[in-house]
Amino acid sequence: MNLPLFIARRYFFSRKKRSFISWLSILSMLGVGIGTMALVVVLSVFNGMVELNRTLFRSVEADLTIKPRQGKRFVATPGLLTKLQQATNAELITPIIQDNALARYNGAQTVVTVKGVDNNYLKRSQLDSALVDGRFRLQTNGINYAIVADGIRNDLGISVENILTPLELLYPQNEVGSKTINLLNENAFASRALSISGVFFVDGQQYGDFVIAPLPVVRDLIGYGPNDLTSIELELKPGADVATAKAAVQALVGSNLLAQDRDDLNVDLYRTINIEKFAVGITLSFIILIASVNIFFSLSMLVLEKKNDIRILSALGATTGLVRSIFLIEGAIVALIGGLTGLLLGVILSLLQQRYGLIGVGTTSSIIDAYPVRVDPTDLWVTVLVVSLITGISSWSAAQKAARGIQLA
Repeated sequence: MNLPLFIARRYFFSRKKRSFISWLSILSMLGVGIGTMALVVVLSVFNGMVELNRTLFRSVEADLTIKPRQGKRFVATPGLLTKLQQATNAELITPIIQDNALARYNGAQTVVTVKGVDNNYLKRSQLDSALVDGRFRLQTNGINYAIVADGIRNDLGISVENILTPLELLYPQNEVGSKTINLLNENAFASRALSISGVFFVDGQQYGDFVIAPLPVVRDLIGYGPNDLTSIELELKPGADVATAKAAVQALVGSNLLAQDRDDLNVDLYRTINIEKFAVGITLSFIILIASVNIFFSLSMLVLEKKNDIRILSALGATTGLVRSIFLIEGAIVALIGGLTGLLLGVILSLLQQRYGLIGVGTTSSIIDAYPVRVDPTDLWVTVLVVSLITGISSWSAAQKAARGIQLA
């Protein structure tokens, strides 16, 4: 029989009397449980936010994007596109020309990000889920169309049903032999007119000013050469390993170009979320620390209450290690019951939120009805480690006090 465990269990689960110390231990256990539950739930919400953003970006971003390390454009020969296809076995490769331009519509104007794409972009079917009005087309019967973000529609008052009013895109042109732009010159801006075929909406401001247009129109507008591009987007086949394909692409394109996946394109956003997640985790850990201080005080008071028991054990030959083990196990019981209960409740609440959306966002304009959550096993292990470390230190301090008591007895 494990004597320290037996005595510690008798101290905690004794029903003959409930002293103030017993209730303080229960309160400490509740504090650890609530803090652990809150930590699991909050970390799961931050994981859900990351997953939500990845889902949103999946509707507008490719699996891999190739960009120049310096400057805005690079020369992409047909041979490069062929090698990319062979190296990655990509399902679709889309040449891109992207730059800022001035958009005019029915007397209103605003600065937009125009993205020129070829017909492969239509085959990706990414924007289908984000399309909120109109149709997804770029060229039909010789007519060039543009697909605009919902933010552009609101800024310019665009109506998809109004087929008579085109969207005019303007891009500054340098005069021959001059490095400046003469705004008084009527030829200072190149202009192209496009009909509006559809409107898409992606939550957040990153893609709220985008205009998707045919690649030849944008190339002609900006004045790029036939092989000039600003990026190349690769859509991999289902089940393909993105990390492996990324490494193969980077080795192929060399040091002048950079291969990036979706997380690389949004690294600042994910870094911000992770920093906030870390800060909130530290804050909730302090709550668990406060509950652990209660464990220390309850154990310290229990040591004083059981001073006679300690003397009897000492007279019977108990060592300081045995007495220390009793109170360590006593603290472990409080921490274990509270921590495991909080951990279980946190996982259950997170899964219920994930499945049924119990707590709503509270805004009608949001693309989701409830807070997103995702339970990450790594976070659960970190939570267990944090709770064990904090409560273990508190229990050890009280156990050391009991051990010193037997030495003085």
